[in-house]
This record gives sequence, structure tokens and C-alpha cells, in this order.
Amino acid sequence: MEAIEVRNLSFRYPETEKYVLRDISFEITAGEFIAVCGPSGCGKSTLLRQFKSALAPHGEKSGEIYFDNIALTDVSFMDQSTKIGFVLQSPENQVVTDKVWHELAFGLESIGLDTPAIRRRVAEMASFFGIQNWFYKNVTELSGGQKQLLNLASIMVMQPEILILDEPTSQLDPVAAGEFLAMIGRINRELGTTVIMTEHRLEEVFPMCTRTLILDDGKVLAYDKPHRAGEYLKTSSHRMFMAMPSAMRIWYAADGKGECPVTAAEGRAWFENFASENKLVEIPPKEKKAFDDGYSVELDDVWFRYEDDLPDVLKGISLKVHKGEFYAILGGNGAGKSTTLSLLNGAYKPTKGTVKLNGAELDSIKNPFNGLLGVLPQNPQALFASKTVYGELLEIFAGTKTHQEEKDRRISSVIRLCRLEELLKKHPYDISGGEQQRVALAKVLLTEPQILLLDEPTKGFDAEFKQEFAAVIRGLTRQNVTVIMVSHDVEFCAKYADRCGMFFNGKIVAEDEPRKFFAQNKFYTTTAARMSRKICPEAVTSEDIIVACGGSVPEESVRDVSEYVVTEKSEPVSQDKIKLPLWRKIAAVICAVISVIVVLNYTEVITLPHLFPAWKLTGYVEMLIPVIGLILCVSQRAEIQIVQTPKDQRKLRKRTVAAAAMVLFAVPFTIFLGVTFFGERRYLLVALLVLIECMLPFFLVFEGRKPQARELVIIAVLCALGVAGRAALFMVPNFKPVIAMVIIAGVAFGGETGFLVGAMTMVVSNMMFSQGTWTPWQMFAMGLIGFISGVLFKKGLLRRNKLSMAVFGFIMTVVVYGGIMNPAAAIMSYADINWETIAVYYLSGLPVDTMQGVATFLFLYLGAEPMLEKLDRIKVKYGLIS
Repeated sequence: MEAIEVRNLSFRYPETEKYVLRDISFEITAGEFIAVCGPSGCGKSTLLRQFKSALAPHGEKSGEIYFDNIALTDVSFMDQSTKIGFVLQSPENQVVTDKVWHELAFGLESIGLDTPAIRRRVAEMASFFGIQNWFYKNVTELSGGQKQLLNLASIMVMQPEILILDEPTSQLDPVAAGEFLAMIGRINRELGTTVIMTEHRLEEVFPMCTRTLILDDGKVLAYDKPHRAGEYLKTSSHRMFMAMPSAMRIWYAADGKGECPVTAAEGRAWFENFASENKLVEIPPKEKKAFDDGYSVELDDVWFRYEDDLPDVLKGISLKVHKGEFYAILGGNGAGKSTTLSLLNGAYKPTKGTVKLNGAELDSIKNPFNGLLGVLPQNPQALFASKTVYGELLEIFAGTKTHQEEKDRRISSVIRLCRLEELLKKHPYDISGGEQQRVALAKVLLTEPQILLLDEPTKGFDAEFKQEFAAVIRGLTRQNVTVIMVSHDVEFCAKYADRCGMFFNGKIVAEDEPRKFFAQNKFYTTTAARMSRKICPEAVTSEDIIVACGGSVPEESVRDVSEYVVTEKSEPVSQDKIKLPLWRKIAAVICAVISVIVVLNYTEVITLPHLFPAWKLTGYVEMLIPVIGLILCVSQRAEIQIVQTPKDQRKLRKRTVAAAAMVLFAVPFTIFLGVTFFGERRYLLVALLVLIECMLPFFLVFEGRKPQARELVIIAVLCALGVAGRAALFMVPNFKPVIAMVIIAGVAFGGETGFLVGAMTMVVSNMMFSQGTWTPWQMFAMGLIGFISGVLFKKGLLRRNKLSMAVFGFIMTVVVYGGIMNPAAAIMSYADINWETIAVYYLSGLPVDTMQGVATFLFLYLGAEPMLEKLDRIKVKYGLIS
């Protein structure tokens, strides 16, 4: 029986012409273990996400996917949630609660199981996974391997029929990854759960597979048993053969006989038999580099802890790395590897000990990133700030005096080097993890560092690019660039590093050149070392065993990196990021000084005579005038395309018109009845009715169109930004970004969304500000502003540029928000309600409304264009345009 059947599936992302998946067809039988393999960017993750509708990317799709012989589109989200489990790459991205047992129970609570059933399932799963000892721990206390195991357990407690995993061990050390993969194999064998998995650690995954699906360029290359898939790749001389398990590659290189080995145990048995029948060739010693230029990096008795009351993370580490040396740091999660890199790049300072770069203490180096240090973080997205990959590369030269010809030459060189030709026009967040690593590497190389710090750089790289990456490193070290790399990729380190250091419990417990380092280890070592132990102890890589068997290993290249490595002729990098006329710089300094003086006076740190003592709101004016001047002096014009609603799409939906009519008629009528007939008792009843009448139509309309979860998340984030903005500026009355955020939400996603963002922002933020009596009126006023913004933009009456929106925001604040909140104050008081009373309340609140309108004007003028640009991309990427 087929668990999954794919028929002629094709897919491409929005605003792209190339199909990521092209006419794919295959079936997966219930209980199988399928490994999906392929180069970076071949469509593996995209394919896996198609198997669960809630995670499926938006784009143009054709073909069908069947689950249990039912079209996946006809399977309810509830059934998909319980029957199809999905484990993501990053352990952090799937944890949603604070405690381990909360995490296990979260999914079951979400589907409405009763308490006894939840307790039974949670206890059963905790026992199956052996997590009783940390059952009550905080999730933050867990290691990376424990978090990923918890993610798996929280999925399996739902009792899925299919388990999908997208490179789940990419951030785990080899030991933790082995334990995790062993649990996956146990789930498949003992529970009969169908497993579909993408993974670069094929050494451990292939032995568990029933079949492997190999993709390249969006097509299926092979779908067969692992050894047969490997045979196809070998006979067709495909580049993916380099990613096959070591035993398989060695067997083919040695012209092996019999059945092709896949596992390390099978490879060892074959190698023992081969050695008994053939004389092994002596493996030549690895050529040692001569380092004559002293030390580039020195750590002397370095201790470090994150907080004074926390234990030490590093405990007396001493390390010296030569100039031009490639040093690999290995060890388990939490051993202190990444912390060491953070000390080297200056992100942290040691509690004790010294850090030296090129003989100088790090604290004495004014700007270590100006041609001295280059850092590739574990998360490449931390380096991304532009809309395109090409923009990311160009951003390195922002504010420098580099000539255009030099920029073009260096960018062209790094594009070829990192294979970015087809990615230049793409957004850096829309490419695969391996492709993101290559873009981040290119950015770091463009800084021309003398010392290169790499944190898990090969994560997501396919086997072919790993060889190219190694060639780049060899080219850098020959130019005397020092490379220090933290990695879990023992195969890569064994083959290419000059020295390896093992970190454990904050200390360096072993350090040597790769052959001696890995030959001495039994567990934390390479597959080749496991195969050759007692037969050929000095062999620690596949190439070593191939040489011992008499096979030939092609010599790998060294890339010419002289075009972007620091030379004596290189000009120093300028750090001026913003070029402003001299008069604007002087004016900005004057405004900043005045702002500080006014704030000190306003907080009574110093005492100055008020400039306008006759006006009640003098303090606000004194603060706002220099702040506005400072903002205008340093602001830059944003270069984005202004998008308006096409004329053929400006007709309002009937539900929008009906909701607006209901609110605009019902609320004023309710206020009139309350004031006329209920006297002093009017507040509670009127406020309750207003709350119901202004919220109910929009909630019904919104829920009636069945919004996607991703749309609800975006609305929640917009509300959170509004709440955070209001809370962050609590010390400056009536100077808040809330109205600006609500207007932006309405323009970006329509009137109903604008209303919900406005109303929900006020009700949530009032929980902190304790403005309970004002809440219904604030919800109505703010929601109405969001609704009007969306409607006017939809009709083409509101122009989407920063000046038009800023003026509109000022008018909405004074006319709509003030026009509702000031009369509301009269209604909540015991005054007689008449036109004179309303006029008095409105005019008395006009100065405050004006100040709030100025704040809205400023926030929209400065933030509307970039914010809408980001939201436009979200709408396209997630299919929220309609």
C-alpha cells in the first residue's frame, strides 16, 4: 500500500522562471525508509514541504500528491497534523514551550485530547525515548542533541503514519547525530512508521534505507536501493557519487568484487578480505607545511563565563595558530567551540587570560574587521541585509573608496569562486541553506581578511562544493591567511586540516595533525578509520584506503585567490557609512546636543527656564523640535518602486462594504441611545455594545474567509510590533508608532486586517498600561483608522509614498482618533452631553492630538516605505496578495 504517491509534480517559486521540481513521479510504500539526496539547491527541502500543506511553499504547482490514496488537498489540516509529522533542521525553530513535558503535551492539547489520554501518551513517549531524567527540565537547559530528540518525541507523541525530516542532524555533533539517527531507525523498524528524510550524513543513513531518491536540477536521477543508486551514479560519472558512503567509494575505486559494501562494518569486512589476498601499498606521509612567519592567533590561559553566577564555559584554554595554518576545532555541542570564536572576534571578553591577533592584544586593535578578521557565523542569515544576493556582495563596499572597476573585478571573482551565477537576482532568504552558506562565504572573502574564522561552514554544502571550498582554503593559506574552523564534519577536517583540536568541557584535551588525531580515536573519528583499524592504522580518509589498495586518487586543485586576498597595494577600507553635506552634519550635532539638554531638563537632572512657559505642552515641544531636526538631518531618501492598486482591482468586496456599513451605523446609534436614555449608567452598557459592534462584524468576515495560519502569524507580528512600540516609548506621552503601524497594516493587507491589527494592538497593550475604561473606544478608533487606510488605498485614493502617507497619518490621528477619543471622554464623564460639551472636550484635547499626529507623521515618513517593501515581499512569498 502506497503511503505517498507523487504524480507529475512540478513547482516553481513566485517571480522566478526556473522550476525547482520538474515532472517528478514516484511512490513510497508504507513502512519504507526513504533518503532524499542531491546537491544543494536541487529541490530536496521543497519536495519534502509539499507533503504537508501547512508547510508547503507558495508558488506555481502542477501535478498531484496522494496520501493513503487520497489527494493531499482533500486531507484536512487536522488529519495532516496527526498523521504527517515534520522535523525541521534547527532544533530552536520547533520548540514552542518552556518545559520538556509541556513540549510533549503541546500538540496533544492543540488537537483537543482529554487529560488522561495526554498523560498516557506523554508517559509512553518519554519512556520510549528515554528522556525521564530530563522530563521536568527547562528546554533552555538542554543540549542541541537533546532539543532535537525532544522535537522528534513531540512529533511522535501524535502517532503519525509518516515522519518527514529535513536535515535534522545538520547542527549536531557526530555522537549526538548518531544517537538521533539510531532513534529514527528504531522508529522505522519497531513502529513501522514511514520515514522520508534528507540528510548529508549518508554514511549512517544509507544502511537504514530501503530506497534512496536522488534529485538533481529538480529531476529524479535514481530511485532504488542504496547500492544500486550508487552504481548508477558511478557508471554515469555523476558528481553526486562523491557524496556516497566511504565504503562504496573505496570499493569502486579498488575495483572491488562481490556485493558493494554500504556500511562501515561491511566495508571493514571487505577491506580485511582484500588485505588478506593483496599486499597493501604504503601510504605516503602527508607533506607538512613549514610555518616561518610566527603566530597569527594566540590564546593564553583564557577563561570565560557568560554571567558571574554561572559556571565557566572555557577553562584555561591556551592555543597558538601559525600564519597560513588551517586549524580545525572539533568536539561535542556545548564544549566551548563557538564561544572560543566569539572571543577571537571580540564579541566577548575573556574573564581571565589574553587574546592576541598578529602579536597584538585584541583590545588594543581599533577595528579588527578592517582587513584583519573575517567571520562566517553558524547562521549565515546574520550577515544578510539586502534584497538580492548581488546586493549582499555589493553591500561590502558601502562607504568605501574602492573604485568601481575594482568592485566589479572582486565581485566577479568571488561569484565564480562560490558558484553564485544563478543566484544573483534572488533574495538571500529564498535560497537553500547550502546556497546561503556560499553567499555568506563570498561576503566574508570580499572583506580580504588575514584571519578567517568559520563556524560550521560546510553545513549544507554538497560533496562537490566541499571540494571547491577546500581548494579555496588551500589557496587562502598559501597566501598566508590563517583559517580557524569550528566543525562537526570530521571527514572534511581529516582530509584538509593542518591541525585538529578536540574541545571537551571547556578545555583542549587533544591536539595533533589529522592522521594521528583521528587514528587515536575510536568513536569520534572517520568512517575510513573505523574500516582500516588494525589493518592499516594510518589510514583515516577514503583516499588513504584507496591508495593502500593500489587505486589512484585524482589530485585536487588549489584555487587562485590572489584577486581578493590582501596585498600590499590594497587601499585601507573607509568606515564612513553615510555621506552627508557638512551643513547637515553640523545641524545634526546641534540638534543632538539640544535634545540631550532638553531631556535632562525634562527629567529634572538639570534645571533650565522653559522657552514657552505659557503653553501647557511646552515639554513636548522642547523635546520634539530638536528630535525632528536630528531625524531630518540624517535621513536618506529610499529608492523603492511605488506600488498602487491597479484600477481593475479597486472594487471593494461586499463583505467589506457590509462590515463598514454595520459599524458606521450601529456605533453612533448606540452612543446616541446610551446618552439619551441611560443617563449616568451609560458608560458600561455603551462601552460593551460598542466593543461588540465594532469587533464582531470584522471577526466574522475575517474568519469567514478562512485565513491561513501564516496570515495569522503575520497579523500577530504586526500587533506585537505595535505593542512593543507603545511600550518602548512609554516615557514620551503621545509619541507612539501605533497609528503608523496600523495604517501600514491596512495598506499592506487590506481594511479587515488593518482593523484587527488596530483593535488587537490596543486591547493587548492596555493590559500593560491599565487603561481599562478607555479600551473599547481605543479599539474602535484605532481599528477604524486601519480599516479606512485599507479601503482608501484599495480605491486608489491614498498614494503609497512616504509624504502622502505621513500627511494622511496626521489627518487620521487628529480627525478620527481625536474625533472618537475626545467625545468618548465626555460620554464617560458625568457631564451633560450636547454639542457644546463635545466641542469643549474636542478642543481641549486638540494639542495632545496634534502632538500625536506629528509623531505619526514622523514614523510614517521614516518607516512606511521600508516597512511596506518588506511586507510586499512577504505577500508574494507566502501568497497573501489576494
